[in-house]
Amino acid sequence: MMAAAAWRSLLPVIMISIFMVYEEWVSFPFCKLLPSTTYSPDKHVENVDDSLEDLKVMMVANLLLLGSEAGFVNLYFRDYYMSKFFKKSFQSLNPDMLLVLGDVSAKGSELSRTKWLSVLHQFDNMLGPFLDLPLHVILGDRDVGECSGLCSNSVNWIARNFPGLDSSGCGAFEISNISFVSLNAVVLICGNNKLRFDVEKVIERESVDLQMEIEGMDEANNGFGMFSEMSNDFRWRVNAMKSGSGPVLLLHFPLYRSGKTHIAEGSTFKSIIDPSGKVPASAQGEGFSGTGPYDLSQTVPPNATEYIFHALKPRIIFSAHTQEFSDHTHSDGTREVTIPAMTWKVRDDPGFIVATFQRNKSAVSVTYCSVARESHILIAYTVALVLFLFFIIVSNTLEPKGLS
Repeated sequence: MMAAAAWRSLLPVIMISIFMVYEEWVSFPFCKLLPSTTYSPDKHVENVDDSLEDLKVMMVANLLLLGSEAGFVNLYFRDYYMSKFFKKSFQSLNPDMLLVLGDVSAKGSELSRTKWLSVLHQFDNMLGPFLDLPLHVILGDRDVGECSGLCSNSVNWIARNFPGLDSSGCGAFEISNISFVSLNAVVLICGNNKLRFDVEKVIERESVDLQMEIEGMDEANNGFGMFSEMSNDFRWRVNAMKSGSGPVLLLHFPLYRSGKTHIAEGSTFKSIIDPSGKVPASAQGEGFSGTGPYDLSQTVPPNATEYIFHALKPRIIFSAHTQEFSDHTHSDGTREVTIPAMTWKVRDDPGFIVATFQRNKSAVSVTYCSVARESHILIAYTVALVLFLFFIIVSNTLEPKGLS
């Protein structure tokens, strides 16, 4: 009888211990190295500094934080687990940098500045140890809104709260000898406006800087002022750089697509070709409170896409917005990796990628990481509760009754 009583008293401790072990285990990401779709053996970088180490960058997107408007489930369940996922990813992957490719906020374009501050506070709390690493955040359509409501003052205020962004929401930086350029792709979808002009100036400035670095000051100066009329919307500076010789390009919206795309279906990847240039229909989710200002299939328009390729000759492109992972090869061989949403608010199986920039090659290795499904966590909670109630009922049933 005493043994049974002791067993009953230990039951809650045993159940809680088992669940804590499960929660710790399930918080670690599952990662899979993807095959390169663009590497060729002749693309080696000459005269590389052997003292440089590989740069490992973790990239996430579509956090869709609600700040002060977060309800009980989002605050104490979804956001709690996302914070644990960030912490365990940091511990297991040991990245050198974190990139967030837009849509930090779920309703940023509708929020007052006070409510935006609550989103930023929630963002800092979720990142945890990543705040000690280099961090770069770009703006998404949920952050700044659609073209009709796009305000330069609002974009400037939001951009000031994230490191490395200028007043138009663009940025450029270099780390471990790797150059990055981030563009406010939301503006590129809009017609002619001041913000779009500012973004085009950033593209032109980076293009000239790259040519001066690669071709030398004299050749770049000789080419300065030479333009080619290749579009109704853009006057493009002549650019003799080779494809893939430019910076790593960061965008929220994917570029217009033609060619082969690899999309994730569960733990496998399949190849498809969509002639429409948009994100494949199979890669579109139901969304959270609608799809946001723009459809999930929205891409940067063809003319702006061609302009970016001509001016920047990106080494590799990372984009987001679609809420799904895809690995696309453009017609010139440039690789574009689209990052899935890192939230349970729009998908059952959130994920992110880790890009490793190798010091002796121009190739970039990409690892796709997924975290626990929300449905699996809910099932675990349900099973634990049912088992706990079952053991309580059984123990009470088997308890010897005293003499009346």
